[in-house]
Amino acid sequence: RFDGFLHLGGLRTALYNYIFAKKYGGTFILRLEDTDQSRLVPGAAESIEDMLEWAGIPPDESPRRGGPLGPYLQSQRLDLYNQIARELVECDHGYYCFCSPQRLELLKREALRAGETPRYDNRCRHLRADQVQEMLAKGAPHVIRFRLEASGEPFQDLIFGWNHHEVAQVEGDPVVIKADGFPTYHLANVVDDHFMEISHVLRGSEWLISTAKHLLMYRALGWQPPAFGHLPLLTNPNGSKLSKRQGDIFIENFQKEAVLPEALLDFTTNCGSGFTTNRNGRRLEEMISEFNPSKITTHSALLDLEKLPEFNRIHLQQRIEDEQKCNALIKDLQQQIQQVYAAEIHNQEVLEEDYIRRVLHLRKGHITSLRELLRPNYSYLWVRPSFSSHQVAALTKEAPLIASLVLRLLEERGEELSVDQLSKDLKRLTEQTKATKYREVMKLLRLVLSGLQVPVHVVIGPNEWLGFT
Repeated sequence: RFDGFLHLGGLRTALYNYIFAKKYGGTFILRLEDTDQSRLVPGAAESIEDMLEWAGIPPDESPRRGGPLGPYLQSQRLDLYNQIARELVECDHGYYCFCSPQRLELLKREALRAGETPRYDNRCRHLRADQVQEMLAKGAPHVIRFRLEASGEPFQDLIFGWNHHEVAQVEGDPVVIKADGFPTYHLANVVDDHFMEISHVLRGSEWLISTAKHLLMYRALGWQPPAFGHLPLLTNPNGSKLSKRQGDIFIENFQKEAVLPEALLDFTTNCGSGFTTNRNGRRLEEMISEFNPSKITTHSALLDLEKLPEFNRIHLQQRIEDEQKCNALIKDLQQQIQQVYAAEIHNQEVLEEDYIRRVLHLRKGHITSLRELLRPNYSYLWVRPSFSSHQVAALTKEAPLIASLVLRLLEERGEELSVDQLSKDLKRLTEQTKATKYREVMKLLRLVLSGLQVPVHVVIGPNEWLGFT
């Protein structure tokens, strides 16, 4: 159940529901709450499904996919909600409330002034039947409220264990049908869970107290409630609650920043609990096999986004080592190279699959995303590096000699080049110079092969730039 665009908190909730469903042979259902017309965000419903599919945890049933228990948009079930609300009124578990917004605002201000928690005073629950009929006949604006009663019954939460909240003592009777005829979440989710035959609900712990209220509604309607599990909050490293106002937590942003979906899922579960192991690099199928609801703790899950690149590095390496996934990376990188460097490419061999695959395998475990290979310090892989004669002269006056020696070495060794052997060969090569030390030779080679003057891992392929004579 979601509203608005999908963020990390929503993804975590969806992921745990998905894993739970797949672990126990269930069905993962996506239901979209769109009954609060003032909070509707254009495009959000489509984006939620897009992001779940991108993340690799698509729902089995949803507004887009359909299913036997639809519709999956709450705005398409208004008749059902109103029917159930009227049933609550008829069995004296609900009532019509005619209090104006002005009166409710006044109650709120008075409570705040007195240092109390604002709550409805249940005034309209005491109206006589004839008074109610008279107001309805006049067409007076109204809502329907649910009559809270002392529950006296604790409930077993899958994560938090036994809970008992006497909501009637601290809250006023909640609205279940608003003046515009749309239901509130409290009624809509109870009705939907019943008619959609939901067996288990995993949701954020902020709903834990409301669950006591929902269970009263189930009892009033004579329905069997699902099993509830409330996931601990995701928090920032300083302990503050994760907020939608933090623009960097929306899933679309991670997608745009080239974060791998499997890395994001691994990161999200790793900062929480509920698994037999807690290690980096878990794939989704491993999360499912290692999932154990009894291991979900009640402690808040600290979300440190600075650790995400490390998860991306691990999962990018796994993709590179998977031949089929590596082929997809190659095609992606080919497009990015052409977009970034376009006319600067002199040698089309840098776009060939074999060359790009070689680059990926040489840099796997070192890069956190493909985008790193498009940064200036890796540009030598794709375009002819640029350097000046002054830079060469500053290193050594024997550049022409060193160039001829290196070219001869490459010709002699051919395809037999190896890191260990090349290091020995270059040290022997240095002995043939008059005044250039091994360190200067390496700096020179670094400059002409990469255009850089700082240490860099050089890949020798189509870009064997030794034209500094």
